[in-house]
Amino acid sequence: MNLNKYVEDSKIINNLNNDEFRKKNIVSKKEKDLLTTTYLLLKICLFLLAFISLIKIGNTTQIRLSRLKEIKDSYFYEKDRFKKLTKRFDNLLSHQGQQRFMKDQDQMISRDVMRVIWR
Repeated sequence: MNLNKYVEDSKIINNLNNDEFRKKNIVSKKEKDLLTTTYLLLKICLFLLAFISLIKIGNTTQIRLSRLKEIKDSYFYEKDRFKKLTKRFDNLLSHQGQQRFMKDQDQMISRDVMRVIWR
């Protein structure tokens, strides 16, 4: 049974390769031109789609990189500010830190304001 099926399949293949089959299914020149222009237009559309997608990806990447740069700059600014405040706080708790703190406060408070120092 399998042998008969194989023989039938080989007949179909032989018929497809046969010159008579090719002559019967000759496509006209207009149909060939239509197919080639259709394929050309399809290729052009796909190329334009790919090109526009690349431009969009590039633009999105540029926006993300600028946002990441802003975040990085903000992070370094806050990090430096934290280091300065930590250093000032450590100086306040060190030996004679209270006098230094009072000197800093003298610069911040105007002269005509009454100050109360608790001991």
